[in-house]
Amino acid sequence: QVQLVESGGGLVQAGGSLRLSCAASGRTFSSYTMGWFRQAPGKEREFVAAIDWSGGGTLYADSVKGRFTVSRDNAKNTVYLQMNSLKPEDTAVYYCAANYRWLGVGLDYDYWGQGTQVTVSS
Repeated sequence: QVQLVESGGGLVQAGGSLRLSCAASGRTFSSYTMGWFRQAPGKEREFVAAIDWSGGGTLYADSVKGRFTVSRDNAKNTVYLQMNSLKPEDTAVYYCAANYRWLGVGLDYDYWGQGTQVTVSS
């Protein structure tokens, strides 16, 4: 069982930056693939980024490539999403998720956090 708690969301102007954190419980955090997803009002949840258990493998949605960076600190049981050059279309609730297997851009993760709101004003 893994429990996930996101933090770091907020209101930022276009062009600004935010860093989201996701703290995980459990002793096996380092075994899990971690993903970031987002859901805007009226839209389906979509993949943002993923990182493998070691941190050596990452994957990004085309819409955030070059602007967002996913990283993890297994000693702190935490995964991060650094978001730069934010755009109004990045406004959404951001969720982190954990899964034992690598799913690529898939959404079928086993464990999910409660989400944190990111709002980008124009």
